[in-house]
Amino acid sequence: MMHSKSIVELGAGLQTGEFSSVELTRHFLQRIERLDKDLNALISTTPEQALAEAESADQAIKAGQAGPLTGIPIVQKDIFCTRGVKTSCGSKMLDNFISPYDATVVEKLKHAGVVSLGKANMDEFAMGSSNETSFYGPVHNPWDKGRVPGGSSGGSATAVAARLAVAATGTDTGGSIRQPAAFCGITGLKPTYGRISRFGMIAFASSLDQAGPMTRDAADAALMLQAMAGFDPKDSTCANQPVPDYSATLSDPLEGLKIGLPREYFGEGLDPAVAASVEAAIDHYKRLGAEVIDISLPNSGLAVPTYYVVAPAECSSNLSRFDGVRFGYRCQQPKDLEDLYKRSRGEGFGAEVKRRIMIGTYALSAGYYDAYYLKAQKTRHLISDDFKQAFKTVDVIMGPTTPTPAFGLGEKVNDPVTMYLNDIYTIATNLAGLPGVSIPVEPVNGLPVGLQIIGNYFTEAKLLNVAHRFQQETEWHRLTPELESVASD
Repeated sequence: MMHSKSIVELGAGLQTGEFSSVELTRHFLQRIERLDKDLNALISTTPEQALAEAESADQAIKAGQAGPLTGIPIVQKDIFCTRGVKTSCGSKMLDNFISPYDATVVEKLKHAGVVSLGKANMDEFAMGSSNETSFYGPVHNPWDKGRVPGGSSGGSATAVAARLAVAATGTDTGGSIRQPAAFCGITGLKPTYGRISRFGMIAFASSLDQAGPMTRDAADAALMLQAMAGFDPKDSTCANQPVPDYSATLSDPLEGLKIGLPREYFGEGLDPAVAASVEAAIDHYKRLGAEVIDISLPNSGLAVPTYYVVAPAECSSNLSRFDGVRFGYRCQQPKDLEDLYKRSRGEGFGAEVKRRIMIGTYALSAGYYDAYYLKAQKTRHLISDDFKQAFKTVDVIMGPTTPTPAFGLGEKVNDPVTMYLNDIYTIATNLAGLPGVSIPVEPVNGLPVGLQIIGNYFTEAKLLNVAHRFQQETEWHRLTPELESVASD
């Protein structure tokens, strides 16, 4: 079955003529049409564009001009501007917005020859941990449709896990690639801040947002990152760093690797079954020659409150551009300019977005800036310093990606603070700008669980190597959810 293959395997099949990109694309479009009505992973599909891109890919393959991603069907998170295609960010505010240009990530992947099947559902403006805040309705976890897929990149994670696409793009502001990857049993990589251009990626919190790949395994993530990474003069925060060959070092031995285990990540709040699964994975690394060292990240407990001052403050500023004047949703028959602003924003934004705008505006207001925002930025430095100290003695840091497996739809929707705590292990890496990857380990009660691996700045190649060596010897990343129509494939 074509959909069960990885990028590496499909690339080989395309090169040998076992199947064409057009055949592959039609296969995935049919799966989306048949299965996505129960999953709601995609906001929109672009079959005509996809088949045209597939035909071009087949011509490139015949001409001997194909790269490793040529002809591979993927989906783009609906936060990336895509020329001529609706880019909604999961919001009523942008339900009518057709982007006039491509984000750099979209442009780079097009240049690499991928076929774009459509745009993945997401939490509104990337604000959420469950993919329940989308204007287009919640995404369902393919392992249990009564559970959330995680967020905000839940549509991307579900699409890859359910084999509606071979890979997907995601964005990670506080764990939004790694957390849904853990909940859906796939590999999700959040690169170093600045490794991938943010140009054309609709901003939530500019100092935290980072794009990354969501794939079945680390080998596929290496190919996606290779195409996505690199300096972009259109993004002033994009790092002018050379891009290594991420696939070249995937199989390097792990003898002598020093793994740091933060005691703060294995305490109260962690599901014992999740802890057992993560510890079993770490034991596997010991058998591969790694050394485990106990470390401390003493300020990690401050990550969640720090994030929920910094991120809303930045979102309050970034989302001020959505005012009903230049683009996006506009209220009907406004009485005056003030009424236009108020009603357009009041009707166009959902509850979670409004909550974060209000929190951020309050934190930035006169009299509260020093007490909240400035203090949060100082705390952010302390959190970053903890990691810098740890990486003096260890190569990578490991722990659970999430405290529990996926929770039920609607279970935490009325308790935002409990929802926010779901990102307790992922937020600190965004505050520090570090890279992190989540890979599947042994499931708990039939539900996927993720191991998070955090690296030092610009060490994505090492993270992918560490993830790949584990996946070479385990099968957890190959598990596929049983969907109703699978038997007919």
